[in-house]
Amino acid sequence: MKAFWQQLLASLKGRNPGTVGAVAGLVLALSLVIFGIWNTLLLIGMTALGYFLGVRYFSNREAFRNLLDKILPPGLFR
Repeated sequence: MKAFWQQLLASLKGRNPGTVGAVAGLVLALSLVIFGIWNTLLLIGMTALGYFLGVRYFSNREAFRNLLDKILPPGLFR
């Protein structure tokens, strides 16, 4: 997955920022038309939440284990 994002960023590196913004706007507009405003906002919110949790907890193994200990009985996954 990391290789995919690196390849995508490498392909966008020399591009005009206006083109990248236009593509992002097109994706947003299509999602609004296809899903509607509330579902699009939910999709954006869940994506942002998933990104935050991924960066915060899944990149650091010990922080993820501490999170599991808070949610589940302590020591269940150790």
